[in-house]
Amino acid sequence: MWNYEKRLIYPVNIKKTCPKTAQYIISQYGGPDGELGASLRYLSQRYTMPCQRTAGLLTDIGTEELAHLEVICAIVYQLTKDMKIEDVKAAGFGPYYIDHTSGIWPMAAGGVPFNACEFQSKGDAITDLTENLAAEQKARTTYDNILRIVDDPDVREPIKFLRAREVVHFQRFGEALERTKETLDQKNFYYFNPEFDKQFVTNQQDS
Repeated sequence: MWNYEKRLIYPVNIKKTCPKTAQYIISQYGGPDGELGASLRYLSQRYTMPCQRTAGLLTDIGTEELAHLEVICAIVYQLTKDMKIEDVKAAGFGPYYIDHTSGIWPMAAGGVPFNACEFQSKGDAITDLTENLAAEQKARTTYDNILRIVDDPDVREPIKFLRAREVVHFQRFGEALERTKETLDQKNFYYFNPEFDKQFVTNQQDS
């Protein structure tokens, strides 16, 4: 159970309408490395973590990613809520507008809809935590790309905040990976025991 605070984790107050910028930002809602996928990834993976402290971390970060999602959606909404048809046409925002008007809908900057196949929950602690490290770096890179393109300081400031949090999450997952290794049966993980991998291959060949 969570208590919901009715405020954004970082304030968003955008003054200029710009659907073109909204097209970029929306990728961090429903894109391949966006906040929706991140929250679902971590809140799904937590159940099979062998270490309760790591499971708790996944719950905490997964919940925070939902808060990040709110910031992204607020940015997209504020960039488009006052747009005129001329703005839509000039920005090439027509395909989105036809389907959603100014509604918020998860998709990538390239127009690809959100798909749950974009994230994994494998049930193997090393596999999942390693994926999470990569996911945080990919999200950080996406925010870097947004900052290279977007000039509006009202958009840049919340994006810089979100980027900084991706770096912190990367660090926490690195610590969790090292901590979780200590709780695993080292005989049954090739990460620690190369002989496990050889034994598995031999058994496959014998069968």
